[in-house]
Amino acid sequence: MLNSIRNNTFSFPRPFIAGVVSASLSLSVGELVASITSKTSSLVYAVGEFIIDITPGDIVRGSIETLGNYQKTVLLSSIVVLSLIFGGFLGLLSQRRSEISYFLFIAFGIFGGWTLNRDPLTSTSAALSLSVFATLIGLSTLTFLNTLLDEVEDTQIEDPRNTYANRRQFINWATGMTVAAGTMTGFGRLVLKDETVRNIREKIVLPQTETKSGSVDTQSYTEVAGSSTTTTTLSSESNLLSFSEMNDIEGISSYITPNNEFYRIDTALRVPTVEPSTWTLTIDGLTANPYEISYDEILEMDLVKKDVTLTCVSNEIGGPLVGNAVWTGVPLGEIISKARPSDSAEQVMCHSVDGFRAGFPLENIFDGRTALLAVGMNGVPLPIIHGFPARLVVAGLYGYVSAVKWIKRIELCTWDGNDGYWIPRGWSKRAPIKISSRIDVPQKRKIDAGMQVVAGVAWAPLSGVAAVEISFDSGPWQECDLGVSLSGESWTQWVYRWDAKPGKYEIRVRAIDAKGNVQSSKVVSPAPNGAEGLDKVTVRVV
Repeated sequence: MLNSIRNNTFSFPRPFIAGVVSASLSLSVGELVASITSKTSSLVYAVGEFIIDITPGDIVRGSIETLGNYQKTVLLSSIVVLSLIFGGFLGLLSQRRSEISYFLFIAFGIFGGWTLNRDPLTSTSAALSLSVFATLIGLSTLTFLNTLLDEVEDTQIEDPRNTYANRRQFINWATGMTVAAGTMTGFGRLVLKDETVRNIREKIVLPQTETKSGSVDTQSYTEVAGSSTTTTTLSSESNLLSFSEMNDIEGISSYITPNNEFYRIDTALRVPTVEPSTWTLTIDGLTANPYEISYDEILEMDLVKKDVTLTCVSNEIGGPLVGNAVWTGVPLGEIISKARPSDSAEQVMCHSVDGFRAGFPLENIFDGRTALLAVGMNGVPLPIIHGFPARLVVAGLYGYVSAVKWIKRIELCTWDGNDGYWIPRGWSKRAPIKISSRIDVPQKRKIDAGMQVVAGVAWAPLSGVAAVEISFDSGPWQECDLGVSLSGESWTQWVYRWDAKPGKYEIRVRAIDAKGNVQSSKVVSPAPNGAEGLDKVTVRVV
């Protein structure tokens, strides 16, 4: 009876473990190959891209709103876990119906290869080779471990010592293969990762550009941040607080968002790595003079610097998916004008190397706003995750219609029959950024009585923020002090000095733009064209 219990206890996990180990080795092969070359993605990333493409827009929106920058991590982790569970199921099935188990394993490999072939950056031959190799590794592993399991079953009634030895042999092999899978993945990601493009980027020095009105580069910002006297001269309004005064407020967002803190929301699970020496930008469509331009040719043009606030349309009121940076690039009007758009051109449809595309009105390039083919961010070449070697930055438009990263083509077209990636998924075609404001401070929800500060940022492209007001417990609106903002296209820091008395308070904030438009208090969800409402926090003063 005891032996029967032991046998039943050990009969379930071992086939399941065999399947999990086989699946993990298959996945790790894909991760290893993807780590050492930029010519292909991994099977996990490819399946993730497929899931994103077929997922209904409402679910995608909900995941962005809930998970924000962690959306991709959760998706990829889920794919790995489910793949391993499926492998475990195939391991169990192989004990009873091995032919069906192996067929499903091959089918899963074919599915992975098919999704990999959908990646614009992966050739058909690379997708086929990687999927076949990974599948063979997985099948060979499952067959080998099943052979060890058969030996365990054959020796159970012959010699208990042999049974124990065979069980231990199976455990040793399974453990070793699992360690090998993890080692391949980690070694590839950490040691053998293809750093070619990263090394090329780090050696690029952007040409010196004259900082014009409405912009501040990172060096200037650093200098003026330490000198309130210098900062005050940057604005025509003498009552604006300097960068240094604002930076003294602990917890407030910096006027310039550092590159490593700038939000990232896009559809790319695998960040494209593009060598600038082989990259070209094509401008075509409804044009009389379609042409291509190289990265070096762009750097030889007259570059400008502009500070522009970008925000994601999925950003909730008070959310983190917004940032302000100094962008270096060529005015998009120069790029488009050279192509000589036809009279029928209405939309600028921009294509990324990874297949993403987004479009916005052609008129927005020539209406006075900043519209750049950007090659730099905060004084350095674009970070790879933010679009290196080139991307678009268009002030006053949500990123999903304009801020195309890793751009490879600008196509001029009509509105009818030409939709960007997100339009069929429920988002509006025209996407002007709405007036909004956020409370950054206080960060704690329990504060001491006495002088406290309430502070944050507000933005109102394109006119700029003229005033920020806060209200306590739905009481009268009270005006805040504003910080320096060098253009209406960038956000404004604000602060209110508060003599806090003991009690519980709900604090709300609203912004007013230069045209007198007041931020709406009506609560509207981000879909389909941006959130509305007032940010609010509740604090207890003790």
